[in-house]
Amino acid sequence: MTTPSRPLLTDRPDLSVYWDNHLRDAFEEAAANIYPPMVEASLAHVWMLDDEGILPRERSARLEKGLLELWERITDGRQEYAFDGSVEDPYYFMEQQLAAACGISTSELDVQLARSRNDLDAGAFRMVLRRQILDQADLVLQAAADAAELARRHSDALIIGFTHRRPAQPTTIGHVMGGLAEALLSQGRELLDIYAEMNVSPLGSAAFTGSDVPINPQTVADLLGFDSTFTSSYEAVAGAEHFMRLAAAQARICATGARFSRVLLEWMTFGWVATPDAYTQGSSIMPQKKNPVVLEHMVSMAGAAAADMSATYANINSGWYEDSNNATTDVQKHLWRASDRVIRFVRMLDGLLGEFTVLRLPDKAEIVRSGATTTSVAEALAVAGVPWRGAHDVVGRLFKSADPTAWSREQVTEALAAGNISADLADLVLAAGTDPGRILDRPQAGSPGIKAVTATADLATETARALAVRAAELRAGIDAARAALLERAQALAAAA
Repeated sequence: MTTPSRPLLTDRPDLSVYWDNHLRDAFEEAAANIYPPMVEASLAHVWMLDDEGILPRERSARLEKGLLELWERITDGRQEYAFDGSVEDPYYFMEQQLAAACGISTSELDVQLARSRNDLDAGAFRMVLRRQILDQADLVLQAAADAAELARRHSDALIIGFTHRRPAQPTTIGHVMGGLAEALLSQGRELLDIYAEMNVSPLGSAAFTGSDVPINPQTVADLLGFDSTFTSSYEAVAGAEHFMRLAAAQARICATGARFSRVLLEWMTFGWVATPDAYTQGSSIMPQKKNPVVLEHMVSMAGAAAADMSATYANINSGWYEDSNNATTDVQKHLWRASDRVIRFVRMLDGLLGEFTVLRLPDKAEIVRSGATTTSVAEALAVAGVPWRGAHDVVGRLFKSADPTAWSREQVTEALAAGNISADLADLVLAAGTDPGRILDRPQAGSPGIKAVTATADLATETARALAVRAAELRAGIDAARAALLERAQALAAAA
């Protein structure tokens, strides 16, 4: 009998089992994300050390010159992130790269004076995530504005509204789109609110207790475009509230879009709206099929976003309230992955809104046959003085016998009499039961009435515009801070 060979524990013989199976993978997943903000944060840190007179000018200028060289490699695309086993993570990789750029050994570096990997990681994570938040907010708010425009455009487009997947009441495409716009605006507001919590600098908290070196964390925060600096150095590195809020928001965005995707899929199946070719795949066997599989994929993407949220919470749940990989480093990949997914998801959602085309809507008779107008009949009787439950019961018995298109005056009169209701209301019953368009004149705010839907759309458009302006201002703020930092860094480097 041949003895089976032992499976290999490493793919790279030059690496230990731990380094090959975790550190290498973690490095390759994280380096491209966090190395750039680490370099940017280091430019600010060194400038602050010089400004406070903590570092001799010669040493701070040399470091700043080296960091600017690293920054140039990042911005022009020359920086590579190869894990060669000489360092364990992006933190030491940056030190290795900086020492080489400065022409000194790593033992001669001052870049980590009064700073820990803990606060540097925490700062870099926030710097990555704040830009991702703005990227997501831009798209969500654009989709909200586009949904509002569709609401305005289709405020009179009557359809059958469903509850529990059964025909319920008449509504309009505009009414549904106005609701979608409102949901998206809620998510846009949430993202910008999370940004405010995210854009607090932890830099200067060091390992978690600060430093005896007389540094100025506020200077670093200002140079990096943070709105403020930490109030508790412990929470600065141990905290995970901002991570949990973002994970939940990302899952929420996709969940709302997935629910709408299922409705849109049915509208396409009913033939109410067009199925855009760009979002379909053909059948491998049925030549007539045009499958809008993008909508199915979006539902699956929402499930993946929920899974990343669950993984984020599970990791944080398992960590102590202190600096720990579970609650900080290990959740980053889920947040980055979810951010990328949200961006792709909302792009597809907004693309579908952009190609939204109404085809053949249900005619009035079809809406009436579905039973969608029966609530209006009961309400008309109630307004005429009939107790609500009695009106509800009478209309329910009528619909069991036939849909309103088939009601005769005799049937209606008989049903009213059985409910001790005046036969004089027969014309009211017949009119209300056969006119789904009555809802277009409904004056109630937030209703499917044309004026109400238009008001909803106008408010959503205005709100989306205001929030988009706010997001642009936030992005301009961190961009301006970066430009000012680079200018100061260059001036300091010139002294080298």
